[in-house]
Amino acid sequence: MTTATSTTPHPYRITPTRVLRSEWHKLHTLRSSWITLGSAATLILAVGIVMGTTYTSDGGDSDVDTVILVLYGTTLATLCTVVLGILVTAGEYSSGMIRASLIAVPRRLPVLWAKAAVFTTTVLGVMLATSLLTFVVAQLFLHDTDQAASLTDPGVLRAVAGNAVGATLLSLIALGLGALLRSVPGAIGAFIGGVMVLPEVLGMLPYDAVETVIRCFPTQAAGVLGSATQLPDAASPGGALLALVLWSAATLTAAAALLRHRDA
Repeated sequence: MTTATSTTPHPYRITPTRVLRSEWHKLHTLRSSWITLGSAATLILAVGIVMGTTYTSDGGDSDVDTVILVLYGTTLATLCTVVLGILVTAGEYSSGMIRASLIAVPRRLPVLWAKAAVFTTTVLGVMLATSLLTFVVAQLFLHDTDQAASLTDPGVLRAVAGNAVGATLLSLIALGLGALLRSVPGAIGAFIGGVMVLPEVLGMLPYDAVETVIRCFPTQAAGVLGSATQLPDAASPGGALLALVLWSAATLTAAAALLRHRDA
């Protein structure tokens, strides 16, 4: 007697597409995700409009980069997306939901990569759309000032896009910290202390080597990406982008190593 074997694919086989779909569903069905992203977009747009409506050519801000001036709200908005990134990973450990995710995907790492991919795509899309909209709206009020600019001006479109990319990569670092520390308060503290405060403290040291290193810190690199003009004593846009990518990759790699060898 022979046993017939079916060639039909198992309906519940784990595939990268299904893991991505699962993480996409998790992120986009949570009300907190949309509230956080909506708050980030609102902050950028609101601050941009305020900057545009209150700016005067004789106010002493003529030397400020136009894109930095218009998109100044990104600094506040990034705090929202950073918290969201931490909640995407550390939040699951706090709620215990991570155990169900890892039981469903025993190899573990696809869960982390899917979270990072879905989060990055979502945040980048929202930040890029909001940055473009804010710049266009703000320029309606700045058209007769010395801060008047167009997306076709040299460096402007790159800076607007770089503003979104910088905020997204900073948030991705936060996601990695959440996966690494598995604690929402701990990851928030680590991001504020290590990414935001530490460069300011090191900048007080009177050493040229320290100043060179600080240029490659995440927040400083993100600032370079969001400027249409070359900032003094700062890295080049290409160097800043590379630094942010490496910081993000290093954080996620460390989180992946611990995820493989540590219990949930």
